[in-house]
Amino acid sequence: MPDLHDEDSTKPNPKPGVARLDYAGEQGMAVEQETLVERDVEKREEARSLWGDAWRDLRRRPIFLISAVLILLLVVMAVFPYAFTDADPRRADLVNDYLRRPNWGDVFGAGWFGYDAQGRSIFARVVYGARASITVGVFVTAAVTVLGGLTGMVAGYFGGAVDAVISRIIDIFFGIPLLLGALVLLNAFATRTVWSVVIALGVLGWTQIARVMRGAVLTVKQSDYVMAGRALGAGTGRLMFRHILPNAIAPVIVVATIALGGYIATEATLSFLGIGLQDPTISWGIDISSAQKVIRTAPYVLFFPAAALSVTVLAFIMLGDAVRDALDPKLR
Repeated sequence: MPDLHDEDSTKPNPKPGVARLDYAGEQGMAVEQETLVERDVEKREEARSLWGDAWRDLRRRPIFLISAVLILLLVVMAVFPYAFTDADPRRADLVNDYLRRPNWGDVFGAGWFGYDAQGRSIFARVVYGARASITVGVFVTAAVTVLGGLTGMVAGYFGGAVDAVISRIIDIFFGIPLLLGALVLLNAFATRTVWSVVIALGVLGWTQIARVMRGAVLTVKQSDYVMAGRALGAGTGRLMFRHILPNAIAPVIVVATIALGGYIATEATLSFLGIGLQDPTISWGIDISSAQKVIRTAPYVLFFPAAALSVTVLAFIMLGDAVRDALDPKLR
């Protein structure tokens, strides 16, 4: 008879072909499986983030690629204009170069686009004119984004009387036409430089960004993670800049990108009217204005700076449209 106290006789026989695992081995495998699951979840969350999805969507859009290449070219042209031409954009020769027609064989040379009424190289002025336009567009956009973004975020977060007062201030500034208000402000400057135009447009152009940010903050602050952070004792600054701002900034980026092209066009319009930039600053608006007198005899004097301005504005508008479509899930 089998011994009842024998341990081997009381244990069930293992199934054939199945190894017996001890408790430590099972625990180690469980920990390893949990680690793999956590890594997989992190990868999926990273892959499904808003910015990751937007970037993957942008890379497949031809409109984004074309606009990005154009903007990169314009930025390089603005920073390193001497890399595109060795001609002096301010050198005038009324004797030999007065309204000389374009020399298409002189590629990247001083006479490639011809000469204007003062005998200056049109190609050189088109290249150097990108610096003023890009500088105005970038710095005005940065100024209105910071000013309007902070104002709209404060109004949307605190609400109540604070929101009411800020909204009325926004309405007052919003009622002032940008071009007309800039004309009045720029007349107050003794000398109108790039920074004068930046200040004038920045003071008047922040209202649209403020409205967009206010609406986004009103939506985001009702989210569960914001309420949970408030319940856990998170301060106002942490809630606004760590939780609300990253999730409310997407529509602001879209509006700012599209508006950048509009600010470049506004600067050219002010310079065309004689209220914006002044000599010796090189601007496409100034060249378009000076070309009016010879447009019938030499239309190329007007065509090339106008074409450069149109391409620049169009590139930023195309970029803004592509970013809007990528960041808006409803448009995918």
